[in-house]
Amino acid sequence: MTDNVLLAFGLTLVAGLATGIGSLLAFFTSSTNTKFLSFALGFSAGVMIYVSMIDIFPKAQESLVKALGLERGSWFTVIGFFGGMLLIALIDKFIPKQNNPHELKKVEDMNAPVKDPALLKMGTFAALAIGIHNFPEGIATFTSALQDPKLGIAIAAAIAIHNIPEGIAVSVPIYYATGSRKKAFKLSFLSGLSEPIGALFAFFLLMPFLNDMVFGIIFAAVAGIMVFISLDELLPAAKKYEEAHTSIYGLIGGMAVMAISLLLFI
Repeated sequence: MTDNVLLAFGLTLVAGLATGIGSLLAFFTSSTNTKFLSFALGFSAGVMIYVSMIDIFPKAQESLVKALGLERGSWFTVIGFFGGMLLIALIDKFIPKQNNPHELKKVEDMNAPVKDPALLKMGTFAALAIGIHNFPEGIATFTSALQDPKLGIAIAAAIAIHNIPEGIAVSVPIYYATGSRKKAFKLSFLSGLSEPIGALFAFFLLMPFLNDMVFGIIFAAVAGIMVFISLDELLPAAKKYEEAHTSIYGLIGGMAVMAISLLLFI
């Protein structure tokens, strides 16, 4: 159990700090590799959708049926699934559009920095938005890895990929505002810490109560959160990079890799 806890924390930390990779891409490349990002975002969506519907949702239902019986357990699974979607939708709803970390930014936006203090507020709010938005993702990664390490690895990888563009979204306005690559990277890097904080929340507040019912509700909500993120954020963002077919190829590839991975560990 201790090994699983350490692995779960480690995976959550890596996934969250992937925002720093996006920041580094913004600083050390001259243009956005739109084809790669489009494929990667589609791949991440494919992993999340497949694992949510094929693995996480059934596990949630199994736990809740065991705790509550067939009818009530099935209803609670569906309620938890759509409750997770509602949670992440509300978080997005209350983040102003201009500060939303999923508003697309490109590396090319870094090419002509002009010190504009008004943008510092925007970049800071973007970092805060990422922190708020990624908190439940930290809970999702941690609880998944705790119950099933191979599942946790897959989820952490998918979330890490989708955090890369978020790092760019923070870095661009901060760099514009200050002209400082160091400050932009630092804020981008720190914004990812909300995911391990989510893991700490799950460890200290949820683990003492982790029975079949609580586990089932959390997993149902995790499935809903990941499906919503995939449909509302990852695929639309991938298509904004003007590589629509590439994102679909990535989606199918992500599903295929996840399917094979699950088969290999049966």
